[in-house]
Amino acid sequence: MPIRYPDRKLKIFSLNSNRALAEEIAEKIGVSLGKCSVKRFSDGEIQINIEESIRGCDVFVIQSTSSPVNEHLMELLIMIDALKRASARTINIVMPYYGYARQDRKARAREPITAKLVANLLETAGATRVITLDLHAPQIQGFFDIPIDHLMGVSILAEYFEKKKIDEIVIVSPDHGGVTRARKMADRLKAPIAIIDKRRPKPNVAEIMNIVGHIEGKTAILIDDIIDTAGTITLAANALIDNGAKEVYACCTHPVLSGPAIERIGHSQIKELVVTNSIPLPKEKEIDKIVQLSVASLIAEAIVRVFENKSVSVLF
Repeated sequence: MPIRYPDRKLKIFSLNSNRALAEEIAEKIGVSLGKCSVKRFSDGEIQINIEESIRGCDVFVIQSTSSPVNEHLMELLIMIDALKRASARTINIVMPYYGYARQDRKARAREPITAKLVANLLETAGATRVITLDLHAPQIQGFFDIPIDHLMGVSILAEYFEKKKIDEIVIVSPDHGGVTRARKMADRLKAPIAIIDKRRPKPNVAEIMNIVGHIEGKTAILIDDIIDTAGTITLAANALIDNGAKEVYACCTHPVLSGPAIERIGHSQIKELVVTNSIPLPKEKEIDKIVQLSVASLIAEAIVRVFENKSVSVLF
């Protein structure tokens, strides 16, 4: 992936959230990661030191705001400020996982819209562009007044299932909000879709799940953007098996997998959970049922296209 602008300099930096992914991206582009250190003062304050000149450079900072989300977000804001004060030409933030994206609207009275707050913080700190992957709510793009490139992980997940050559598949959205995502995957795999209609009859009572679509005798592939505690996805898998599905796979872009998620997945009807490395999986979460795919090639291509002033829309 050669860089064709010798009069401009591209620099890629990684903070602490996902260094392995950053190294893979840099390798695919053919550059070395920039030198910087992230340290803590004794009281926990973050100190960042950029250990090479970035004056006049187009800088890309790779940082998912995953757990611990507040630490990683603060690292990113401080890094942006440091880059701005060191006279970077552009400051491009690559966020494979955009934290706080689920707080994108006022669902109840007196709630914050934290996804908008994060956008404001990034812009105020000095970011000039954001590249992100599978936002929980696409309208978050409108929270920014700087360019934002919204990449999609569906192509990577769909390619994996294409290679498995599974017969008689149906793509299943675990809720109404994910229908567009399921439709995109179904179009790629030339498969029908089904939707799980879930409701709580009253507070703290288990969800009742009705399935819209034909799934009997088929291999179901559940698709979501985020799997957090895995409650919804495992209940959905059970409902699909109970209603005649032959077997159930699940996939998502962002494996948050907090709390009881790993235990639930391990004991669920899910045959295999396919995720990406937008969020790194620690050793304790690497179970046999989970397959992790890399988004490095997709993000590397987006970075090169942004740097060379080419269209990024071909990647969507």
